[in-house]
Amino acid sequence: MDTHAAYKSRWLPWVLLAPTFVILLVFLYYPTFETFILSLYRVAFFGLSKQFVGFGNYKEIFTNPEYLQIFWNTAIFAFLVVLLSMSVGLGLSVLANQKIRGRGFYRLMLIWPYALSPAVAGVIFLFLFNEQSGIVNYLLGITLGITPNWLTDPVLAMALLIFVAVWKNVGYNVVFYIAGLQNLPGEVLEAALIDGATPWQRFWKITFPLLGPMTIFLLIMNTIYAFFDAFAFVDLLTKGGPSNATNLLIYNIYRDGFEYYKTGLAAAQSVILFVAVVILTIIQLRFGESRTHYGG
Repeated sequence: MDTHAAYKSRWLPWVLLAPTFVILLVFLYYPTFETFILSLYRVAFFGLSKQFVGFGNYKEIFTNPEYLQIFWNTAIFAFLVVLLSMSVGLGLSVLANQKIRGRGFYRLMLIWPYALSPAVAGVIFLFLFNEQSGIVNYLLGITLGITPNWLTDPVLAMALLIFVAVWKNVGYNVVFYIAGLQNLPGEVLEAALIDGATPWQRFWKITFPLLGPMTIFLLIMNTIYAFFDAFAFVDLLTKGGPSNATNLLIYNIYRDGFEYYKTGLAAAQSVILFVAVVILTIIQLRFGESRTHYGG
């Protein structure tokens, strides 16, 4: 298309794009660059002085047992959240895609948790799983005679965080998987049905491979969600406790930066998180693209 035919001036497209470039530069690229630079400094309280330490902040992070535990917590949390939210989302999508009466209502009920903000979801579960006055412990007490310490037991606290994160994000996966299921080539499924394939065989041999592009996309988005959107859950439910058992990297960045004023260390952790997500995304794209099946 001839640019001069659409614009009388060769500079008009750049003028129209200028506000976008300014916003990206001021609010995205410049802060990112400053974070990389700041990670090389040891910053005093409120930034009164800075001392260049090179990769000293990174060395402290990778040698300090407390930070290593945070990495381990984050890895466990992210892996289980991605695995459970995608597998549960796919299973519910297959069920919700069946031709049954009231399926529109069922789909709505599956999707609505995603519409809640993480803060609202955290508050809801804080009230539900409160150890003294929560409805969950009340029901468990009168039925089974047990009142688990959801927020003070390390294993239960992490399990609760994972459950909340999965519950919040399943609806997102359901939306995309239902869209993918409704766009599968019907003739392929009908041919498999005529050939006598069981529902289980049709799912694993045909449906799931054809959903490959959608699965790769959701794998990336769920990974980003697990790394970056868990802050509200941790802050409202556990504060990183007990004994640092639920302290995730995204929450520790906040604590180091805004509670302990270790700005250089917080910046270094931000860079590590950024690089980790980029590497995982590249691996998923390269690994998934070679194994993706596209329907004709």
